[in-house]
Amino acid sequence: MQPETLNLDTPKTSKPKATLGQVLRASVQPKNLALLVLFLAAAAVCARLGVWQLERAYERANLAREHEVAEAEAAAPQMLGEVLKPQVTFGGNLVGKRVQVQGEFEGENTVLIPGRAVNDTSGYLVVQSLRVTEDGTGGASWENLSGSPRLPVVRGWVPEGAVDASGALNNTYALATAEPQGEVSIEGWLQASESTIPDDLPAGQSSSISSAHLANLWGGPIYSGYLVANEMDPQQSTDLTYLPRPTIEGGNGANLQNFFYALQWWLFGFFAVAIWLRTVVDDARKQSKTGPANPFDLVDENTAK
Repeated sequence: MQPETLNLDTPKTSKPKATLGQVLRASVQPKNLALLVLFLAAAAVCARLGVWQLERAYERANLAREHEVAEAEAAAPQMLGEVLKPQVTFGGNLVGKRVQVQGEFEGENTVLIPGRAVNDTSGYLVVQSLRVTEDGTGGASWENLSGSPRLPVVRGWVPEGAVDASGALNNTYALATAEPQGEVSIEGWLQASESTIPDDLPAGQSSSISSAHLANLWGGPIYSGYLVANEMDPQQSTDLTYLPRPTIEGGNGANLQNFFYALQWWLFGFFAVAIWLRTVVDDARKQSKTGPANPFDLVDENTAK
């Protein structure tokens, strides 16, 4: 006969299950009600701190954007040929780049862009072709092209009243905003060409500043972006309102560090509520283990079975 072996394995025990009724009764115990008030207060504080961090995230992003704009405006302009050449793809990093260029305006090549607002007032952008004579390269940037390039220049903005029924500048504004004659030196901000949008506008108007569309109107070679004028020598009429520096929409977003701080505070608030729920369930399980003190719990147990 073989000797009997002893089974030393510890029997597995499962945690007692609590019924819904036991959980509800445990939740209204004075101790758990007091904890609920405490944890809800902690969750509310965490939620408010999370909102504060989120506000800080956007505030810091706005400050960073303002600092970037101030640095760009303070920096000396580069010659256009140092950053962009005609017929070359426009890089996103060039948006808002301050540049200088020389050339002669071609008065016959003028396009009005409707529906553009300045200070919440709708009006028109006056876009004109500049035949570039100097971009800082002495003509080297277009030596392999058919001739000197055309640069679309946003000379400024005029109100809706500046345009007559035919869709052109009325006589008063046409005379007042006439382009400077001869060679002009321009400083301004680069902006990427817009998409070509089909429209049904009067002749001399376009819904977008598209280099491809303007090349069809004016001929090439042409630049893949356009210049938002900020200064001119000789100066142009003050009836044209200069536009602010272009920016990429939504380029900076929220400051990520503060954004993650906000998420952490909200998680802390969630954990506070979760801890209270766990405490209530544990109390209900203890009640289930020691037996129901309330006869209605027997009904809950029989129903569960």
